[in-house]
Amino acid sequence: MKSTGADLGPVRLSCRDVWKVYGQNPDRFFKLESGGAGNPAARAANMRAKGHIVANASVSFDVHEGEIFVIMGLSGSGKSTIVRCLSRLVEPTAGQILLDGEDLLKKSAAELIEIRRHKMGMVFQNFGLMPHLNVIDNIAFPLKLQGMGEADRHSRAARVIDLVGLAGRERNFPNELSGGQQQRVGIARSLAVEPDVWFLDEPFSALDPLIRKQMQDEFLRIQAKLRKSIVFVTHDFQEALRIADRMAIMRDGSIVQIGRPIDLILNPKDEYIRKFTQDVPWERILRACDIMEPAAGRAEGLLRVAADTLVESLLPDLGSSAVGVAVEGPDGAILGIATARGLAASLALGRAQVDPFGST
Repeated sequence: MKSTGADLGPVRLSCRDVWKVYGQNPDRFFKLESGGAGNPAARAANMRAKGHIVANASVSFDVHEGEIFVIMGLSGSGKSTIVRCLSRLVEPTAGQILLDGEDLLKKSAAELIEIRRHKMGMVFQNFGLMPHLNVIDNIAFPLKLQGMGEADRHSRAARVIDLVGLAGRERNFPNELSGGQQQRVGIARSLAVEPDVWFLDEPFSALDPLIRKQMQDEFLRIQAKLRKSIVFVTHDFQEALRIADRMAIMRDGSIVQIGRPIDLILNPKDEYIRKFTQDVPWERILRACDIMEPAAGRAEGLLRVAADTLVESLLPDLGSSAVGVAVEGPDGAILGIATARGLAASLALGRAQVDPFGST
């Protein structure tokens, strides 16, 4: 179920005022004050004027327990750099990265290795499979690094093989698998360590469109079972819409806007966000909870639908009922009433935000 904004769980991962600056002695910009002091945009401009490359500038966000947090932007916007900073594959220049309240930037190299081995899962566009190992040994390899015995690591690897739909392929080698199957091995390998947080950097972008959609479906099926805290990087807005609970859009190393996909579509912060969202078919992303009105005792006898039901599937019911449908939460409590009038109001608001002057 997609988050409605009010049902976010506890914060698992926090990125606090993180900067990544390349150049000669970038630390000098942060010696006298913290990375976010003053105006971050002005500070970044000053760094660039002095010959430095600002890959990330004062990036801050939280990832909640069980949430899929998507980071997207154009090429060079800093999205891949920040996800690597989260795991310290790239060392941030300044800021804080908190995992369960502990600052990863203060961890020693040995402590960081243990955290990566036991608490983090990572999947990248390059599958990174070892050609001399078969499927089950590729998946079990991180467990071998943990020192787990062969029988135990194969037992755990077998469980995630079933989870990603590769049963029967345990003894195949990477060159005997399709691209989609190879990516399933990469996903299974990252899940074998039973991570608390899961980082995925454009994991499906190298796949053919049909296989990519299948892998998105598979990813959502796995997440529905495991409820991991996920940071997912993509440049594809349609992919972000399919999987995101919340998303951040980046530009020039900074975050421009954070929110649910529907929030960014109906209330874009600026023209940059509008360009990402202007061609989105709203009926495919609007949910019952987005168009509902207060129930005010009108729910008796109405058809009941889940809060995250897509409006697209409700159109026949909204068109045939003047009073609408009752929207209920996970506990069965009535949250409001979704009506055709509410849908029209939401669409009108969105069009006014996207095209405030009525231009075409």
